[in-house]
Amino acid sequence: MSMNDHEAVRRQYADEAGLETRRAVWQPTADGRDPVEVAAAVARATGARAVLEVGCGTGVFAERLMADNPHATVIATDQSERLVELTSARGVDARLADVQDLPFADASFDLVAAMWMLYHVSDLDRGLAEIRRVLRPGGRLLAVTNGNEHTADLRRDAGGEPLVTSFSSENGEDALRRHFEHVSREDLATRAVFPDHAAAVGYLDTLQDDVEWRLPYFEGPREYAGHVTVFVAS
Repeated sequence: MSMNDHEAVRRQYADEAGLETRRAVWQPTADGRDPVEVAAAVARATGARAVLEVGCGTGVFAERLMADNPHATVIATDQSERLVELTSARGVDARLADVQDLPFADASFDLVAAMWMLYHVSDLDRGLAEIRRVLRPGGRLLAVTNGNEHTADLRRDAGGEPLVTSFSSENGEDALRRHFEHVSREDLATRAVFPDHAAAVGYLDTLQDDVEWRLPYFEGPREYAGHVTVFVAS
């Protein structure tokens, strides 16, 4: 599956099952840094009063943004009706929308968050241009993504190849610099911990790749390395 194939992405996120399966296995870095915590700290530090999350998933981070920034107006968007429904159930103003065509006026937000979603955008530059458009002068984009070696050993063990995407730790900075003057980054070596072989196979199956996964049996638990980058662009 191409990570930015619109129809394939729509199927993958038609409900929350795969997303929750993947979320459950991830652990912080060896020194305790968690990408979500790092991103939340960035959001708090901006003092943003108008916040947009694009590709909000089940609304976990949008809800966190509301709790951490009680004086801010927080809006979340996603292309999945089910995920918008789940986000709304958390008390978030959630709307059905595509990052490539955001239904907001120019200069509407102080902060836009894009958590593990820009690699799904079919026209990345169009999506980034839309984010730039809706940001106010001095506003920031907070974008979290994975590197090419993220769970690459697991994929290799199961007969696949590393997943190289259009917005990764390796190429994300160049993409952002096409639209933003300032880009900073923090790289984190996260860990995926699977309690047993079945959990690892279940994780791989949620990716809906065109691969017949053949992961050799192992007695759990087993850990695989992740690679995550938190970008901030302005």
